[in-house]
Amino acid sequence: MRYKLFGRSGLRVSELALGTMTFGEDWGWGAPKEEARKLFDAYAEAGGNFIDTANNYTGGTSERLVGEFIASDRQHFVVATKYTLSTRSGDPNFSGNHRKNMLQALEASLRRLNTDYVDIYWLHAWDFLTPLDEILRAFDDLVRQGKVLYIGISDTPAWIVSMANMLADLRGWTRFTGLQIRYSLVDRAAERDLLPMAQALGLAVTPWGILGSGVLTGKYNAGREGVQGRAANWQIAEQALNIAREVGAIAEAIGASPSQVAIAWLRQQRGLIIPLLGARKLEQLKDNLGALNVQLEPTHLARLEAVSRIDLGFPHDFLASGEIRNIVYGGTRDQIDWQQP
Repeated sequence: MRYKLFGRSGLRVSELALGTMTFGEDWGWGAPKEEARKLFDAYAEAGGNFIDTANNYTGGTSERLVGEFIASDRQHFVVATKYTLSTRSGDPNFSGNHRKNMLQALEASLRRLNTDYVDIYWLHAWDFLTPLDEILRAFDDLVRQGKVLYIGISDTPAWIVSMANMLADLRGWTRFTGLQIRYSLVDRAAERDLLPMAQALGLAVTPWGILGSGVLTGKYNAGREGVQGRAANWQIAEQALNIAREVGAIAEAIGASPSQVAIAWLRQQRGLIIPLLGARKLEQLKDNLGALNVQLEPTHLARLEAVSRIDLGFPHDFLASGEIRNIVYGGTRDQIDWQQP
């Protein structure tokens, strides 16, 4: 395991993060405490130090287990948790992005994690109600108090994230250093705006859903029968199954598992990509960690690009057309040396 800087910061995080939404059986499908401990130990023994949880994962059990597992060496681990999602049904102030929910959620998370600070605090999902300056100032207060070291934002439109960091820079507040998004070979929508924005702003990207709710493991390649869990909500399209079959073919050719190929593809994309591994069983996590030893050749990347390519839509496709490029650059684009940030 090697390390990467977490966005525009000096924080060193391992090149694969451990997602702990599976820690606990409260939702009916997670890992019991004994198995969760094995997952945590295997990840740590592989050199991993970046643990990602949230205040609502398995009703708080995930945070409690993470707190117990890190207790013997708290300072070693980079612990990230989140706020936003509801923790008390029917009460409007126990959810959302506002200052009240942020503060009460953090205090509850600190108690469950049995720590006095978190390394990274994520806004979990945009609520479209709370003023942006309220959120940023509240985050900045927590950083100045030492309860939070860095902040990140998850599942939020690109224009909001970019405006937030501009506002933070102008007012001298703490800026977002990380972006958490859904991204995989079967869901490349983030390439339209979120990923280019992250590259331009120097944000670390921690993608979730990296195996497409299991689609990319190949277990549904024979068809949609038996689809369950999150994947059942995807209404798996034939295109996704075609992608999974190509992943499987490449995996067989290079002696890797389909999951390892899917994760390796993510790791070889542009930008600062730190995939979130999520597993319920030890053998699944060990297989995923094996992606560290998989390097896809250009021919493999080309095959995966061909089968999973998406239309970027307007204005991207419009601006990339030959006619528009010609009049924008006066026919001189190929004569201009330019390096993207």
